[in-house]
Amino acid sequence: MSHALQLSPSDDVAVLTLPLEAGAQICGVALRQPVPAAHKVALHAIPAGGVVRKYGHPIGIASQPIAAGEHVHSHNLIVGTHDAAIGQESGSVHAADLAPISASFDGYRREGGGAGTRNAIGIIASVNCSATVVRRIARNFEDRVFPNVDTVAPFTHGSGCGMSKAGEGFETLERTLAGYARNPNFGGVLVIGLGCEVAQIDEMLDRQGLLPGPRLRTLGIQDSGGTAQAIAAGIRIVEELIEQAGGDRRSTCSAADLVLGLQCGGSDGWSGVTANPALGVASDLLVRAGGTAILSETPEIYGAEHLLLARARTADVQRALQGRIAWWEDYAARNGADLDNNPSPGNKAGGLTTIFEKSLGAVAKAGSSPLNEVVLYAERPKARGLIFMDSPGYDPCSATGQIASGANLLAFTTGRGSVFGAQPTPCLKLASNAALARSMADDIDIDCSPVLDGMPLEEIGATIFKTLLAVASGQPTKSEALGIGDFEFVPWQLGAWL
Repeated sequence: MSHALQLSPSDDVAVLTLPLEAGAQICGVALRQPVPAAHKVALHAIPAGGVVRKYGHPIGIASQPIAAGEHVHSHNLIVGTHDAAIGQESGSVHAADLAPISASFDGYRREGGGAGTRNAIGIIASVNCSATVVRRIARNFEDRVFPNVDTVAPFTHGSGCGMSKAGEGFETLERTLAGYARNPNFGGVLVIGLGCEVAQIDEMLDRQGLLPGPRLRTLGIQDSGGTAQAIAAGIRIVEELIEQAGGDRRSTCSAADLVLGLQCGGSDGWSGVTANPALGVASDLLVRAGGTAILSETPEIYGAEHLLLARARTADVQRALQGRIAWWEDYAARNGADLDNNPSPGNKAGGLTTIFEKSLGAVAKAGSSPLNEVVLYAERPKARGLIFMDSPGYDPCSATGQIASGANLLAFTTGRGSVFGAQPTPCLKLASNAALARSMADDIDIDCSPVLDGMPLEEIGATIFKTLLAVASGQPTKSEALGIGDFEFVPWQLGAWL
């Protein structure tokens, strides 16, 4: 393995594959100081104000003169302006379909359409006021095993009242709750409210086209006579849902019924080189099989959106994505933030410097498929194939939106380490480097670092796709084995609280 990688012939930097001391030779230049692994080194002199490229695209502007062999990081690289980053790189609308393939999994066919990869029972709070009742009901079913039912999971949050009954905040919450209620990974759902909250259950179900029935039940605490009576009534209802779902059986389903949420968190300098592009190969395979892949985290495509705009199926899709980017620029500005605030301290310790650099690596999760649709947070896509769902870059919040949009599988890449999991959707964890795969072996499902030793991305991507089909058919992920997932329900909270 080389001591450094130049990822594109036009790059101004190379990425170290291991930590090196001053004087070490890489790509024909000598290091001027010690540089950690996964960090960047200048391949030639770069003047102050000069554009710095990685992956063949701008990642920022030199804030001072940078000498050949110098460590390139936060002390001498700034994000610059968005227009300077994307320049003339947006390109024209172009999309090339990939050759179809056939693939299947064993899943739970649902009467309302789609197929589940799990058969769970969900207990969903419409408002924070019902959170304790929801969790007390779920506690009654902890550590119990039920035939053909994977879990009984509570979903509580901090909203549902003290808000306007119209506008972004209310509409986003309603889409999220209704999206979970209809996710095919549930064999039964109980929605619990207090009774007097803004987010009225009956109104929500009616607006969202959901009908209560044997698999979708509702409960009001005030109507039940209070906390103790509501808990008792909820336990009885969940027992009935378990009995209903217990009769479900897996059968052969087309991979076209799979909706894969693409996630990354705790990214490092290798995420965009190994795990993310490997997941992109798997995403393309799923799209070729007729399935759907949802890319999200709008702040983490910022500065790299031109790569998606060039793949938009239509001009309308292109304009929709540009509209969401503009919304985020305004949203950050009016809250006194900057989208370059996104890279976390861990991201930077792992070698990432600017949001543009992070975004270029994150977009690789989407492979090379045409972009068919842009949807709002928790909105159900109308198209299949590659979809972009608007969301924050905060992993639990973004994944919550993807599950509400119908994701019955998640794939999550990480370079620094993540302990994320999600109910009711299994989450496959992909490590960008071997050290992480070893140190957090109980959390990591697949090590993507062999790419650095020469394994083709197509090979590890095919392994990821094969594993996703196995997980969809019931193979547990590491996060499922650890019982992670109910506290990671984090709906995006927007709008004023009153």
